[in-house]
Amino acid sequence: MRYAYYPGCSLHATAIEYNLSAKAVAKHLGLDLWEIPEWNCCGASAAHNTDHLLALALPARNLALAEKEGLDVAVPCAACFNRLRAAEAAARESEKMRVRLAEIIEMDYRASNRARAFLDIMVNEVGLQAIETMVVKPLTGLKVAAYYGCLLVRPPKITAFDDPEDPQTLDKLITSLGGTAVPWACKTECCSASLSLPRTDMGLKMVYEILRHAKEAGADCLVTACPLCMSNLDMRQAGVEARYNVKLGLPVFYFTELMGIAFGYAPKDLGVPRHFVNPIPLLEAREILRHPATRREQG
Repeated sequence: MRYAYYPGCSLHATAIEYNLSAKAVAKHLGLDLWEIPEWNCCGASAAHNTDHLLALALPARNLALAEKEGLDVAVPCAACFNRLRAAEAAARESEKMRVRLAEIIEMDYRASNRARAFLDIMVNEVGLQAIETMVVKPLTGLKVAAYYGCLLVRPPKITAFDDPEDPQTLDKLITSLGGTAVPWACKTECCSASLSLPRTDMGLKMVYEILRHAKEAGADCLVTACPLCMSNLDMRQAGVEARYNVKLGLPVFYFTELMGIAFGYAPKDLGVPRHFVNPIPLLEAREILRHPATRREQG
């Protein structure tokens, strides 16, 4: 399977580990990712609050570049995925809008290809059965809270690959890797997104509620598909602990990192040591990093 690959801004900056792990597991599973040359920012998360047409034109340009190659677009970032799908939907629903977008981006755009969430591709195209066959270090004993956030599965008319209230894609993936997906109530709650910058007090409260519910549900860690969610839940966890006088200590993973670990890759090759809340002690405590040797060690 071949896809155009749209990393978006975060995966080349604050979410480098997502980029590393996504490419590693894609190659391992035989996916050919063609990174879109000269891709541009999709406008998340500010453009749609500034200019509606600009917010559609920015992602449309990336879709048009992939369309030239006849490829659907694999999008790891939940926010980028949401914006590309919105542009795709707008162009398909209105011929006038499609023509206007093509004029703005100065290239032909027929809206013939699709943006696909990287998680969707893994679970529904590669398939859970194929993923299970690759597991050499099952996540046995690891209790994981699947955190989808706001933008990965909402609005359902745009995202269109999982239930908007009780999504299961991440949960099923965790199970296929040998882990335990814990049931909990906050899997689609907002983490405050970029509101945590101008209103840190409000952001910390929202992050606290998510982490608290995950902890109370018995989770050892959380897993996400969104760089902004990752930043808030991981980077701001120390601030939450200080503000609310609690000890949480909940590592947060990108789902591609857990896949890579289960496939036998060394955490350092997936970018895992970059996290603010160190996940290595948890993985060692669950004996997930024990033999068989990692793929780097085997080489």
